[in-house]
Amino acid sequence: MAALIEASQAPDAAYSVASVISDRVDAGGLEVARHLKVAARAPLPLPPPGAARADYDKSLAAAILEYSPALIVLAGFMRILSAPFVERFAGRILNIHPSLLPKFAGLHTHRRALQAREAEHGATVHFVTEQLDGGPRVLQARVRIVPGDTEATLSQRVLTREHRIYPLAVNWFCQGRLHCAAGTAWLDGRPLNEPVQLSDLERERSS
Repeated sequence: MAALIEASQAPDAAYSVASVISDRVDAGGLEVARHLKVAARAPLPLPPPGAARADYDKSLAAAILEYSPALIVLAGFMRILSAPFVERFAGRILNIHPSLLPKFAGLHTHRRALQAREAEHGATVHFVTEQLDGGPRVLQARVRIVPGDTEATLSQRVLTREHRIYPLAVNWFCQGRLHCAAGTAWLDGRPLNEPVQLSDLERERSS
């Protein structure tokens, strides 16, 4: 979240952050956002156990709509959004997941990558759909898994790549270059049958 806000304050940024909304009043990101001069709030009490997600998400949607955002960006938001919420904002929600989707959807991705003896790991920016971590993929960054890696060391290297690809994807959307239609991500008028790779972009810039 902090990386997204800081990137938005660059002179050439295509987006600004209207507000940070959390479902937890004690979320550290709220104070970080305020320090970076962005409105931040945790307006909604968590629902009691057994309450319908859709009821909570109606209130969440109302809080978001106060700002009329072009895009909703999930950053450390760990609640699963209900189908009505996702449908209401279809094509306007981005998420980042710490794995090379479709591998290792869900939790504990770094641990699972190490246990599976993967040669590489990474992060994926994707549009949000009703399917958990299953929406159209936009952009990926890869890191090598090296001997001696732990969950902590691997997580930190992946995080540095997340900080690069997430603001880039948000910029693409707000520049009108990226959109989602018919279950497919489109960039510059072309369907992304496979996500863009950060390594390819870096090679293009250096050539």
